[in-house]
Amino acid sequence: MADNVADAPGVSGLMFFTLLIVTFVIALAVSFGAVRLFDRPIASILRRIVAEELSGAWHRYVKFAAYVVGVSSGVRIRELERYISAPDKDEEVLVLNAERWTLEIYRTVIETLQGIAWMLLVVFVVALLAYVLARGFELKRR
Repeated sequence: MADNVADAPGVSGLMFFTLLIVTFVIALAVSFGAVRLFDRPIASILRRIVAEELSGAWHRYVKFAAYVVGVSSGVRIRELERYISAPDKDEEVLVLNAERWTLEIYRTVIETLQGIAWMLLVVFVVALLAYVLARGFELKRR
């Protein structure tokens, strides 16, 4: 029988699945908060540069993309694989302890926000360019 709970069979697998689920839920919650925070600005920008009948669809798409980018940035599968298999033959599998849990949760929040921030930056730069072009055509017509 194992003296240490971490050495017991199945515990590390259970800890890994728990970490995977926790990081997914945290990334989803952080994405939800970020999408709510930027919901109105995105909608008003899209209404300005895209026709009214299309702006709703584009708004839903940008929100969906923010969730996808947020979750995929926050749940870093390749990094989490280090807890179930060693990257190289010479290295050991990392042990999930309280310190690693704290770091993984922190990384999940930061990486989720960073991914959404980059995505929104690209959206806003493209929207700014579209606004400048639309404004230029409006002035040219006058």
